[in-house]
Amino acid sequence: MDDLIDMIVADQSPSDISDRIKEILMQKSAENIDIIRPAVAASVFGNEENVEESDDEVAEEDAE
Repeated sequence: MDDLIDMIVADQSPSDISDRIKEILMQKSAENIDIIRPAVAASVFGNEENVEESDDEVAEEDAE
């Protein structure tokens, strides 16, 4: 994240800054998908025990 601020301060090209923002957002999205994936898989395949555990993990992540 600090490198993004450095890019803005250094007045780098808007396309480079935009690309970096997209990279950061994709990384955060991938992390969230990895957290939610077990709950979704459990609900699709009918394993209710894992869904409850995964919901707790997601709630902890949202609290941070």
